[in-house]
Amino acid sequence: MATDGKNSLGSGWVQRQTTLLRRSIRHPGSIMCRLENMANFRSSRAPLAAPLLALLLLAEAAPAQILNYPIDPADQAGSNLPRTSSQTGRGTTAQAGSDAARTQVGTGTIDPPGRYEPDRIEPLRDVDDRTTSDRERDLSRDRALDRANQREDVAPLVQSAPPPNEFERYVSDLVDKRLRRFGSNLLVPGSREFTAPPSTAVPPDYRLNVGDEILVGLSGSVDATNLRLVVDPEGKVFIPRVGSVTVGGSRYGDLQSLIARAVSRQYRSFRVAVTIGQLQGITVYVTGFARLPGSYTVNSLSTLVNAVLASGGPSAGGSFRSIQVRRNGRLISDFDLYDLLLKGDRSADVLLQNGDVIYIAPAGPQVAVVGSVNVEAIYEARTGETLQDLLLYAGGVNTVADNTRLLLLNPTQPQGWRELTPGQVAQQVAERASILRVLPAIGIAQPQLRQPALVTVSGEVARPGRYYVQPGTSVGAVIAQAGGLTPQAYVFGTVFTRESVKQTQRNSYRRAVDDLELLLKSQPLTSVDQAAALNAARLQAVQSIVEQLQQREPDGRLIMAVSTADSQLPGDLILENNDALYIPPQPVTVGVFGAVPSPASFQYRRGETVGQYLARAGGVQKIGDKSQIFVIRANGTLISQRTVNVQRQPVLPGDLVFVPVNANRGEFWARVRDITSALTPAIVTAVAVTQ
Repeated sequence: MATDGKNSLGSGWVQRQTTLLRRSIRHPGSIMCRLENMANFRSSRAPLAAPLLALLLLAEAAPAQILNYPIDPADQAGSNLPRTSSQTGRGTTAQAGSDAARTQVGTGTIDPPGRYEPDRIEPLRDVDDRTTSDRERDLSRDRALDRANQREDVAPLVQSAPPPNEFERYVSDLVDKRLRRFGSNLLVPGSREFTAPPSTAVPPDYRLNVGDEILVGLSGSVDATNLRLVVDPEGKVFIPRVGSVTVGGSRYGDLQSLIARAVSRQYRSFRVAVTIGQLQGITVYVTGFARLPGSYTVNSLSTLVNAVLASGGPSAGGSFRSIQVRRNGRLISDFDLYDLLLKGDRSADVLLQNGDVIYIAPAGPQVAVVGSVNVEAIYEARTGETLQDLLLYAGGVNTVADNTRLLLLNPTQPQGWRELTPGQVAQQVAERASILRVLPAIGIAQPQLRQPALVTVSGEVARPGRYYVQPGTSVGAVIAQAGGLTPQAYVFGTVFTRESVKQTQRNSYRRAVDDLELLLKSQPLTSVDQAAALNAARLQAVQSIVEQLQQREPDGRLIMAVSTADSQLPGDLILENNDALYIPPQPVTVGVFGAVPSPASFQYRRGETVGQYLARAGGVQKIGDKSQIFVIRANGTLISQRTVNVQRQPVLPGDLVFVPVNANRGEFWARVRDITSALTPAIVTAVAVTQ
């Protein structure tokens, strides 16, 4: 009976434990308690109970895996790494979550579908006992450090262009301007960033490296959000409840299917989203003719161009046309920077991988293309390229080029400059140290009889306007083309301006003003009155006078040989391009200005003299200089007191009478008077024309 009672007791205990185990399948954490009770019972009452319960546990665990029962997430371990941008994707789903629930209900071993809960995998989180203010302060400090680190990482190693090589210096001296190798401006980074920006989308061909972080999200029969997994030195990541998955060296485009296959070994009816978190960075080696060769740690998304520019680009002897990428001893790409600079072609700009070697080859033959081209520079030629190819690299000839004749010089050969036709340029193979010059078709003075002209005729003519005349056309011919003069035309006051005369006047006027400035500023060195010479106010007055004179511009007026009695303009004067003729109406006033009490314009009266008009203006003031009175006629000529007695001269319509201030009262003003006497006609001519 005792034995039967013990067996009966053991049988009842086993039945109760089995029922509890079945109920705790959804909460696998309680299995350990059941096993502990089983061990205690085995030692005292039922030696066979433990094996029986183990078999029952296995019998229940297998259907749980097969029928997609949830599994205990207590062994999940997570890590916290910096957060980056993400991309989502959907994994292969073997069966919908509702179908899995119905399958479990069919077994009769779990709760109804309404109470079904997926297996939840949650990353461990550290306990944060900081206050809100502490968190904000730490967050602000971390952001500041991130910005500082970003600026330090982005700052290029090279802050200036590479020094010119010997050929660059020779060509620059020859053409009298600085001429560099084409592409050198790309190598002056300043504050420019050459690394791949952190917002760059990860391409599908990117290969995962050690230290890269991937973000995994699972839903459906298994629930996991924000799983941050880092690729270990063996190229693996560990997914809780799933195990290790080898991802190192895999394409990013294949990563989602790779993770989905690993999870499908443990679960069904799930969805997976995988994206790249933080990239660890890679180490590449820039060798050859680089400005700063060495090893560089660059962004994992960097390309060949990023690494080359970060190293300062090709040196003075390095090539822009051949930059090679070697990986595990194999040639991956031979990149031509001209493809990027001239065509925008980056097809050979490969994505770098850890350990890649970049080799910059020595520079090939260099040819300078100068003159009337769109981009003057020194270009590097590849084997077999012609001068026409290099001319195309320079953007071709510009708008004003004479493309029928080109000059070629090779300083390493004795023949000097040679003239080539376009056909010869297309066939001539580029040789080292050659200089190709394209001549302009403009800027060369042509004979006047071969120059057509556009002439502006305004004022007292029948048909004012702009007239296009053939070479050699005279003033009389264009006046006739404009319909002739009107009865009110004042031929003596005609204003004839010409661009070539204006340029000549401008040059002469600039020289005169420069001489005036030199004399006035050197006055303290020659004056006997040193106290007055060092007067700051006097020097300031000198600067003010010079600035006012520099602001004035000559009008380019050509004084025509006409008299007051002429009714027609000279017919033998040949017109030039951009000439302008203005025939004013008959003036009715005479102007009196300067050191007079009442400067004004007075009505013209035939027969009156300059002195009579001065009397109408109140006479000459005490500060006026009677010996320097001058008159400017309407035709632009000047009458001064030095040649005739001005006050007795008869006035003409449109005359301007001017009384200057007496400059003999001081040494300073005497010097001003001496210099400005030569500038007076150019300064007041415009005033005379308007009277």
